[in-house]
Amino acid sequence: MAPIHICEVVVRNCVSDALEAVYGPRWPWDPTFLLSLPDIYGHYNPRRDLRTVALAQPTTGKVIPELKFVFWQEMFTKRHDTRIWKPHLKRVFPGHDPAKSVVALRKKIYADLGEIRELRNRIAHHEPIFTRRLSEDFEILVELVRLKCQLVASWMVGNQNADALIARPPMFKGGKLWQPSHDEIASIAYCLWCAGGKKENSADEDWANAEKILSNP
Repeated sequence: MAPIHICEVVVRNCVSDALEAVYGPRWPWDPTFLLSLPDIYGHYNPRRDLRTVALAQPTTGKVIPELKFVFWQEMFTKRHDTRIWKPHLKRVFPGHDPAKSVVALRKKIYADLGEIRELRNRIAHHEPIFTRRLSEDFEILVELVRLKCQLVASWMVGNQNADALIARPPMFKGGKLWQPSHDEIASIAYCLWCAGGKKENSADEDWANAEKILSNP
């Protein structure tokens, strides 16, 4: 979840930067901005979400983390192009492709956030994600962060284990998703190590082979 959290923080801070440039540092309480948001019944309502959060929080910094992920995604719709994104998108996302128009960039960000929101929700609800193209999801996360800062994106990639976990296929036992215990893996890995002549520096390979054996009982 760490890359998702980092991506969310980066994106919402970029949106807040653009909003502050247009509506001032107290943009959550600006009536013009509030009225610019959709007021939709029966679906997610950005105007109601912001109004509810702003009434409960004293500062913009407190409002930002309390707004739903979908609020930040919905900020990348065409209704905000003229006032917010055409003047400010390329400034707040300096890592953008200079060959793309503001509208194309904004549409891509919206679509990418939709993919990440779906992944985030499935994880939060403990729903299976192993049928997703997780490597592509991870690349989307990296690209979204890279839009703001290559240095932060590189730091994120170097301080996570999501890609290693993605590379490991899910294990099944009796037709059901199964996670072997540490002791079960260690026992098989020790047997492999002994069978291999107790070679030095073979622990990682023995552990990986033990997982493979256990995943195909």
